[in-house]
Amino acid sequence: MNTGGKMKDKIKTAIVGLGRIASLLEEDARREKPCTHAGAITANADCVLACGCDIDEERRGLFAERWRVPVYSDAAEMIREQNPQILIIATHPDSHYFYCRLAAEKQIPVVICEKPLADTLVTARKIAALVGVGERPVILTNHERRYSADYIKAKEILASEKLGDILGVRAVLYMGKNKRLLDVFWHDGTHLADAAMFLSGLVLKHRKSRGAKLARAVGAAWLEGELAAKAESRGQHSAPIPFVMEVGAGRDYIVFELEFSCSKGKLCIGNGIFEVWESDESPYAERFKSLKRTIAAFEGPTGYFANMVADAVFCVREPGRQPVSSAADGLAVIEYLHSVKPWR
Repeated sequence: MNTGGKMKDKIKTAIVGLGRIASLLEEDARREKPCTHAGAITANADCVLACGCDIDEERRGLFAERWRVPVYSDAAEMIREQNPQILIIATHPDSHYFYCRLAAEKQIPVVICEKPLADTLVTARKIAALVGVGERPVILTNHERRYSADYIKAKEILASEKLGDILGVRAVLYMGKNKRLLDVFWHDGTHLADAAMFLSGLVLKHRKSRGAKLARAVGAAWLEGELAAKAESRGQHSAPIPFVMEVGAGRDYIVFELEFSCSKGKLCIGNGIFEVWESDESPYAERFKSLKRTIAAFEGPTGYFANMVADAVFCVREPGRQPVSSAADGLAVIEYLHSVKPWR
């Protein structure tokens, strides 16, 4: 009887789009678990995975077999029958607005929307406009590094001014040999751009591009811009911080990396990278200082997916609470991505 009572209090969660990030990546033996929406929901004591939806019959079958829940081909029918409190949208970006609007119409309290928030600036703005209107939902954008313990620690280090002022930020993004640069930029650059804004507390603006055209699948493009204060707080911040992102093809490996160059050291973070370097007396020359590595790795799990679902739970339990990664944050990334035209 007690177990039944506890089950009643669990937050019903539904997923639309039953592909890699929703479920399939949970089979990857090398990834930190949970690494999917379904995995994170089932690992959270406050949630229950109620159902899933996909237009693809094979994906529905795989999901039902893996998670032992009912599946649907129509999201409206699923919502009507299951009445979830959290709806996860893990479909292609061009359908995100449709499902966010459906969630708003059905009065679902919290929506978790995969990145990028939308495929165009117009639809991203429409999604952001759904928030805070009447009984419409809280929308959480799954920029997972905002929930990752290593990035949270990096943000604390930068904010402590232990490394001094941030003077410049360099980002590197390689995702293999033959992918079109524009696709890499929109699919993975969204995470890189958001991480830069999260860690600095500033807004990323594009200025100009050099190198290969983003519409191609060869070479490298250098996207130059700056991290600047938000309009409402410009008087509290110093000059904008130079930013450059290299997006490259032709490699048989992946690189996802940010380097913050500071007045008293530097911080490097990315996939498999967590390094902190501080200025110290140089062992190579008198009356000079060099960089000395003080932290060479991050220990322990990052909890990136688990923390994201926990944030969504808090937003259900505490009306009015804003998520760590909001629709406004998702819109800021789309504004940056949209400003980098593929023909430049």
